[in-house]
Amino acid sequence: MYQNYFGFREPPFTLTPNPEFLFLSRCHQEAYAHLLYAIESRAGFIELSGEVGTGKTTLVRTLLSQLQPETYRTALIFNPTLSPLGLLQEINREFGLFSTGVETRELHQALNWFLLKESSEGRTVVLVIDEAQNLTRDVLEQVRLISNLETEKEKLIQIVLVGQPELRALLAREDLRQLSQRITVRYHLERMDEGDIHSYIRHRIRIAAEGREPVSFSKSAVKKICGYSKGLPRLINSVCDRALLLAYTKESREISGEMIAAAIRDLTKVDKRSPARVLVLSISLIIAIVLASIPVYLNLYSPVEMPVQVAPAAPKETVQGGVKLLQEMLRSVGHYAGPSSNRFDVRTEEAVKSFQVSEGLKADGRPGAKTLVRLYQKSGGGVLNYTSARRSTRPGGAQ
Repeated sequence: MYQNYFGFREPPFTLTPNPEFLFLSRCHQEAYAHLLYAIESRAGFIELSGEVGTGKTTLVRTLLSQLQPETYRTALIFNPTLSPLGLLQEINREFGLFSTGVETRELHQALNWFLLKESSEGRTVVLVIDEAQNLTRDVLEQVRLISNLETEKEKLIQIVLVGQPELRALLAREDLRQLSQRITVRYHLERMDEGDIHSYIRHRIRIAAEGREPVSFSKSAVKKICGYSKGLPRLINSVCDRALLLAYTKESREISGEMIAAAIRDLTKVDKRSPARVLVLSISLIIAIVLASIPVYLNLYSPVEMPVQVAPAAPKETVQGGVKLLQEMLRSVGHYAGPSSNRFDVRTEEAVKSFQVSEGLKADGRPGAKTLVRLYQKSGGGVLNYTSARRSTRPGGAQ
C-alpha cells in the first residue's frame, strides 16, 4: 500500500529471497568468497551454516545466478525431506536427466555420464541442497555416494550443503564421519552488527526506489531495530516493512524510534495470536474502520450482510484513515486509480460498484461488510499490516 506514496517500484523489505536486493555485509562477503573459491577450485564438499533468517538462501541464489551457464551447470534442491531414491530422482530432474526410474543404479549411471560429459567440455557441475539440517542419515549417505563420482584428478560435482546451526551438529555425528571428513570448506554466517544494519536498510530502499532514498531511518530507529532483530535480516525486514506502513499512515518520510517501537509491539502482538484469531480481528477492524468513516451509509446495510462481528465504533484516530484504506484496497485489485484523498467521492463510489460487479455482488456502490470481506480476500490480506499499524499509534500505546 505504501509503494505509491514513497515511489517504490516494489516493496523493499519482502521476506522472499531476492538476489537483486542482496546486501553483502562483512560476513556475507566472506561467505560469498568462501563459496566461490571452493567451487572454482573444485573442492568437492562445502558447508554453509547460519541462524534462521541470516540470508543463506539469498546468498546461494545470488551465487548461482553469477555462475555463467557456459562454464557451469547448477541445481538447487529445496525439499531435502526426501528418501534417498527421491533425492537422486530430484537431482537428475534438476539437471534434465533420466529421473523416473526406481533403480538407484540406473539413476547413478545417468548422473555419472552427465558429469563426465560436462567435465570433458570444461564445465563445472554445482549442486546446492538448502535446509540440509533436515536430511536423514540415509539421505546423507546418498549424498556421500554422489560425491564419490570423480576422476583420478578431480571431483566431478561440487556439493554445497546449506543449513541452520543444527547442520553442524548433524555432521559431527560419529556415524557420519566419512561424510564430514570430505567437507573441505566450511563457513558459519554470523549476524549483522548495527553499522551493517543501517547500511542494509539504506541499500534495500535505494534498490526499491531505483537509486533514491525517499524515506530515512533515524539513529534511534536503527538502534531499536538492532535490539529487536539481533542482526537477522528476516526480522529486520519484518519490522521495517511494518514501520513503512506506519509512516505512510502518518504521511511521514522519516522513521523514528517511536515508530519502530510501535511496529515491534504490533509484530509481537500478532505473533502471540492464532492465525484464525488474527484473520477475524483484521476483517472486523477493517469493516469498523471503513463503515465508521462513511457515516452516511451506516444505517443502509442489513444485519444479514454482516458475516463477521463488527465493533460498534472505531476510534476517532482510526476512522480518519478509513476511506483511504478503502481506496488503497480498491487500487490493489485494479478498480481505483484516483488519489488517496480520504474522501468518499463519486470516483470512489464508482470503484466500489466496479468491484461489486466483478465479484457478482449487488452493485450499489456501498462498501458493506460483504463487499469489504470480499475486498480483503482479493487484496491478499495485505491490509492487515495497514490496520495493525494504525492500531499501534493510538494514544496510550494500546496493545
